Amino acid sequence: MPSPAVTSVYPRAVLFDLLTALLDSWTVWNRAAGSEPAGRAWRAEYLRRTYGCGAYQPYEQLVEAAAAAVGLPATAPAALEAHWDELPVWDGARELVQALRPHCRLAVVTNCSDRLGRRAARLLGVDWDVVVTSEEAGYYKPDPRPYELALARLGAKPSQAAFIAGSGYDMFGTSKVGLRTYWHNRVALSLPDGAARPERESSRLEEALPWLAGFHAG
Repeated sequence: MPSPAVTSVYPRAVLFDLLTALLDSWTVWNRAAGSEPAGRAWRAEYLRRTYGCGAYQPYEQLVEAAAAAVGLPATAPAALEAHWDELPVWDGARELVQALRPHCRLAVVTNCSDRLGRRAARLLGVDWDVVVTSEEAGYYKPDPRPYELALARLGAKPSQAAFIAGSGYDMFGTSKVGLRTYWHNRVALSLPDGAARPERESSRLEEALPWLAGFHAG
């Protein structure tokens, strides 16, 4: 007898972190800082500030403050913005969103200003259904409000949606909202203390597609 057909059961919507899950922002930060160690230190300080401040403070000011805190020259933030439109797309990112496009509504939820967040979202060449920035939401992730704003605009309940994270800090927010989460941990980051574990974790985006295709199986 022939094997029964396998039915794909995608979520209604898939939400993406942008600057770490889909784009290789590490490379551009390192270039602006002058070296990988300096870029990593700058990025770590920036992440500490954004994930700790909650209510939105101007993204560009946080980037500048983080650069100063780790001893980078005042020219580093300007160099980062000068190369902003050169943020590389991770291997498999375009293929994943294109494969999902016929099945799911697609959104970006990013800790960024409107101006820079929307510029970065365009680099994927995707017709996003929703782009939510922290500036627009009024709060930085992992506060639940950016995720909730995206879900409301998508017309999806948390149980009908999935989140593709790039940072372990996202797990604080997605666990509160009730979003099942895939962590694209491309650069082998450690899960922050106290963060919930994602449902799936991989250094590759390709493994997200079968997980999403079987999202509501059984």
